[in-house]
Amino acid sequence: MRILVVEDDEIFRTLLTQRLNVECYAIDVAKDGVQGWEYASTYEYDLLILDLVLPKLDGISLCQKLRHAGYTLPILMLTSQDTSTAKIMGLDAGADDYMVKPFDEPELIARIRALLRRGSSNPLPTVICGPLSLNSSTHEVFYGEMALTLTAKEYALLEMMMRDSHHVFGSDEILESLWSSEEFPVDATVRSHMRRLRNKLTAVGAPPDLIATSHGRGYYLKILDLSTSTIAPARETPNLVTGNSPIEQSKSNELTQQTQYLELLNDTWQKHRSTCLERVELIRSTLDSLHLGQLTSPIQAEAYRAAHTLVGTLGTFGLDHAMRLARNLDQELHPDLYLEPYQAEFFRSFLNQLQQQIEQTLYIENLPTMVEDRPQAIEDSKSKPLQPEIRVLMVDNDPFFLETFPQYLKPYGFQVLTLNDPRQFWSVLESNHPDVLILDIQMPQINGFELCQGLRSVDPWQKIPVMFLSADSKAETQHKAFSVGADDYLCKPITAESLSDRIHNRLQRIHSIMN
Repeated sequence: MRILVVEDDEIFRTLLTQRLNVECYAIDVAKDGVQGWEYASTYEYDLLILDLVLPKLDGISLCQKLRHAGYTLPILMLTSQDTSTAKIMGLDAGADDYMVKPFDEPELIARIRALLRRGSSNPLPTVICGPLSLNSSTHEVFYGEMALTLTAKEYALLEMMMRDSHHVFGSDEILESLWSSEEFPVDATVRSHMRRLRNKLTAVGAPPDLIATSHGRGYYLKILDLSTSTIAPARETPNLVTGNSPIEQSKSNELTQQTQYLELLNDTWQKHRSTCLERVELIRSTLDSLHLGQLTSPIQAEAYRAAHTLVGTLGTFGLDHAMRLARNLDQELHPDLYLEPYQAEFFRSFLNQLQQQIEQTLYIENLPTMVEDRPQAIEDSKSKPLQPEIRVLMVDNDPFFLETFPQYLKPYGFQVLTLNDPRQFWSVLESNHPDVLILDIQMPQINGFELCQGLRSVDPWQKIPVMFLSADSKAETQHKAFSVGADDYLCKPITAESLSDRIHNRLQRIHSIMN
């Protein structure tokens, strides 16, 4: 899978790129919106990760430009702006998902996987082709009961072929999908990786022609019978090397990943702490201009970008107090605001505290925690109505919620069907054929995770959009939702406008892929 990251913050860009490389993705980076457009319109990408505030061309404008030009690749918007207005603007511009910095790093990876899977014929993390199984959440690959140890490129190559096992992949297509624009591979590179992958498969008992060659065309998996190429839940067998149970092995893997990520954070902080202090000095120079009555719009805009970047950077490192100070400056220096010279001294007090926080932080001791990002309380607001034929099935055991929320959604053009007994789910689903499902998690008899996992294993319903709407905002719960096949996860309370935008955006995305 090939991802384009458009981000002007060098520190955050470095962290994100290194983390995605661990996940076996090929990464290209662009430092401003114009360069992002040039890359996106030149190369083929599976996903675009886009910052909101960018030099030359902002993220909203870039997203709109791509959608108007007909590009249907999934777009994940990342920003330090945590207002509901900013989120709605991003989603209305054509983004598929929106995350606020700082965020929970495993959740970001889970959302990326979910967006990438939606364009695939296999919507679940685990893919099984006969005796060959691959789990994209853990990067475990088995042939029967034998585990394979693969390099990042070998793993990416095998996953690509398993997720589209009826396709013949040419060398050019493989190079375009698995190598970044900064790498310079040739056809011989593909042949070399394919040979090593075949050897590793053969060593664990696979037939030599499991990956077959169609001369003049490319490579394909020889397991093409639908009865043997299926989607299945995650493997439940014990780990063959350690003997641990799947849960114990998962906890061990998570601890290892956390340790590695903390090391990465510290290594990056040591290299780039001075960059944060340079941004502080840029803002200080701007405040000097303001004090002297010499502040111009370009200078103010540059200081705003520096403060905005610091919010995301400091939050990513878990420096919450410093992040809040930077956010105060970010809000006060916005280019749309007119500033008076007397305000300079007030802003300097924030800036001096911010500088002190950065200078005193020599080592990152703990992993950052996600700042709770809960939408505003339910409210009735005006928005563009959607087409009335959009049918929503809402499954929740809260009678007050089921009674009131359909009324809030009605002005937006939705036909909302409610269900408070999940045992009747399948019969209601078959008789009404909704366009989108909204599921709660904790319900009697059958929980939302079980319903979603069941949907993803039944062919007619594998691609229906599933959105979880729950009062549970814990990161591990959200990770679980995406692992069973969710398209989105929202926390109660939520505005009707926000929910309307998320539903509409998801349906537009699916329509673009199908057409």
